[in-house]
Amino acid sequence: MQEIFATLTGAETYASLLADQPVTLVDDRAMAGLSDSVTPAGVVALCRFLDVSLDDIVGPLVVICADVRDPGNAGTVIRCADAAGASGVVLAGDSVDLYNPKTVRASVGSAFHLPIALERDPLVAIKAAKSAGLKVLAADMHGTADLFTADALLAGPTAWLMGNEAWGLPPELSAAADEIVSIPIFGRAESLNLSTAAALCLYASAKAHHRDVKI
Repeated sequence: MQEIFATLTGAETYASLLADQPVTLVDDRAMAGLSDSVTPAGVVALCRFLDVSLDDIVGPLVVICADVRDPGNAGTVIRCADAAGASGVVLAGDSVDLYNPKTVRASVGSAFHLPIALERDPLVAIKAAKSAGLKVLAADMHGTADLFTADALLAGPTAWLMGNEAWGLPPELSAAADEIVSIPIFGRAESLNLSTAAALCLYASAKAHHRDVKI
């Protein structure tokens, strides 16, 4: 962090978090101007950019988000990746800005835990994953592999490729994947929310990677 601003109440509330940190005290009006929240927590920090090079995103479990535009979904995918023990996330193509406040809040701190790379071309991200020895699995409802029976497929180093919320993955990205995996739907729902699908895929991989751990 470069600089921290806090109201007197915020500084008292988060005293343990702010211990040994230089803090600039501001009034409530200034805090409202510094924060985009309707009800600011009372602490705002100016931080360095935290994204890393694509070369720094290595296995055994990576998520590539292609054209994911909703900040809540992107932040939740980052949070799920962190929880599942993933080694990194790539926001590729026309994905939402990592530094969008809603993305950061939806990650609930995981944006600061996990290596995250930004790549303009999703195909470059896919090629980098393959070069690093990861099998690229595209999550798509029309996949030929079933997530529930894909343990052998998930056991090795994996990069999950997740598409846009509305239209999924374009044909050229699906074709670039090593395998297309579908999540079974047993009810009448047409599809799953992107972040829900990502959570299922990531935890299926986590289970395959950690067979001695009950999930």
